[in-house]
Amino acid sequence: MSSLNPTLITFLFYIVAMVIIGLIAYRATTSFDDYILGGRRLGSFVTALSAGASDMSGWLLMGLPGAIYLSGLSEMWIAIGLIIGAWLNWLLVAGRLRIHTEIQNNALTLPDYFSNRFNDHKKILRIVSAVVILIFFAIYCASGMVAGARLFESMFGLSYSTALWISAIATISYVFIGGFLAVSWTDTIQAGLMIFALLLTPIVTILSLGDMSVVNAALDAARPQAYSLFNDLSTVAILSLLAWGLGYFGQPHILVRFMAADSVKSIPNARRIGMTWMTLCLGGAVAAGFFGIAYFQVHPELAATVNANPETVFMELTKILFNPWIAGIVLAAILAAVMSTLSCQLLVCSSTLTEDFYKAFIRKTASQKELVWVGRLMVLLVAILAIVLASNPESKVLGLVAYAWAGFGAAFGPLIILSLFWKRMTLSGALAGMIIGALVVILWKNIPVFAATGVYEIIPGFICSFIAIILFSLISKAPTADMLERFDKADQIYKESV
Repeated sequence: MSSLNPTLITFLFYIVAMVIIGLIAYRATTSFDDYILGGRRLGSFVTALSAGASDMSGWLLMGLPGAIYLSGLSEMWIAIGLIIGAWLNWLLVAGRLRIHTEIQNNALTLPDYFSNRFNDHKKILRIVSAVVILIFFAIYCASGMVAGARLFESMFGLSYSTALWISAIATISYVFIGGFLAVSWTDTIQAGLMIFALLLTPIVTILSLGDMSVVNAALDAARPQAYSLFNDLSTVAILSLLAWGLGYFGQPHILVRFMAADSVKSIPNARRIGMTWMTLCLGGAVAAGFFGIAYFQVHPELAATVNANPETVFMELTKILFNPWIAGIVLAAILAAVMSTLSCQLLVCSSTLTEDFYKAFIRKTASQKELVWVGRLMVLLVAILAIVLASNPESKVLGLVAYAWAGFGAAFGPLIILSLFWKRMTLSGALAGMIIGALVVILWKNIPVFAATGVYEIIPGFICSFIAIILFSLISKAPTADMLERFDKADQIYKESV
């Protein structure tokens, strides 16, 4: 028996378990509401861990450890920014969004919420927001496909294209079958697997080297600057890394978890669980990349793969340090991270295409059963598009995530915040903010003179979107009486609930 067989068996067992959960969720899915939002009945524990797992994609176990391995603790500013942004998102947005989406005609998707919130009878806002979701989620889904392909490629010696299709099929299967409940239940299991792997690997790495004196000596020899949070970083660079936190306010796959909570009273407990999990996971990812520097300094004969692609540092440490059976469990955490985020993204794209295009424009009288099956078909279509975008073997996980994260953060972040806090906001303001935020991100990313500034594109995009919403809202006609009434009703319910 080859040393890879136990790992393969563990992987297959894990994938089969996820599909079984999908089949169980299939039996609990009786309506389109169940398929895309779980009937709004997630408790605080599932809400917290599914939100965390859907957020922390393959970049947590590949992109972030790789960045730390390459540059040292200076890359930790991303983690700091994410923790601050996630906490503010839970505190300011989660409970309010749960109430407002229900009051706004029980909105099931973000485009649905925007359309109802601003009396968009012409459905322009619904169309534009749906297009933004599809554009940036295609890129985001592609990052998950790349991460999954890298895992199977590294573990089993497969070609990149074969690995890409295997990882994609593994995820698509349970999303297709079980919808939101399957995604949420599997995310909760995957969150546990991720934190187990991220806490265990750095500890085993240190123990394998002997003690911290050996680790420190190796770090000093390999990268003396690795300890510095400010190494080769300008103020602009630090702000750009911290600005990742702004993205949380506009991520549909995270916001939809808030919408699905069983009650606004579940949110505070979910916030505590979610933030504890997130902080430990980010700390573990940073530690894995950091101590990986020391390990491969001591064992340069094992460093060829990591030096060629730093994003494989977590995988290589696991393969080297653990018994194949344990390695299979730990490496399944990478698959868990990929599957949890990718599955949620596929579902959000599916619900957008089904609710905001098919039902809104093609079949307004479609039955619940028909909508569920259309949703399943949309999962397949979006997945195929993501596979095409991920087909380039040179793709980097962190780069793809950064682009999509900025796009959503700038297009939807200011829109979500102001729609929940400012009742004077109008349809014109919402539309202007969304379009300008998305366009600024795209232009800043692709025009060399802007990209050369080193400013992460979410910063100008978020600022321009915020300003545009305020300006266009103030110069346009004031909200109607029923818009103000719904806002006040939701605001009052929220205040009475907390």
